[in-house]
Amino acid sequence: MLNRRQALGKQGEQIAQEHLRALGYTIVECNWRCKAGELDIIARDGNTLVFAEVRARTSDSTEPAWQSITPRKRAVLVVLAETYMSERAANSNGLWRIDIIAVAFGRNRAPIVEHVQDALDW
Repeated sequence: MLNRRQALGKQGEQIAQEHLRALGYTIVECNWRCKAGELDIIARDGNTLVFAEVRARTSDSTEPAWQSITPRKRAVLVVLAETYMSERAANSNGLWRIDIIAVAFGRNRAPIVEHVQDALDW
């Protein structure tokens, strides 16, 4: 049984998947795990493999979600992406990036979704 935080995260991941599909991405895999941690969504955007980190928060803005992306979290995401590429993407062209999708669940309104591509550059 999922606790409230886990349920919020799962709901955020579902919304993020729908968002990516609406943009034309193809979902390759979700919740891929290794010793270093978990990649929420792995998708294709044309020839590029995209590792999407989803940050869902109960808030009227996405600011708390963005604040949760610390330098340490960024470093872990790079390790996870490189591990995935070495273990699972041997036949790929080598193009990849890390995107961040923030989802805010405010009171009595539709969730707010913000998506930053190639998010390690900000």
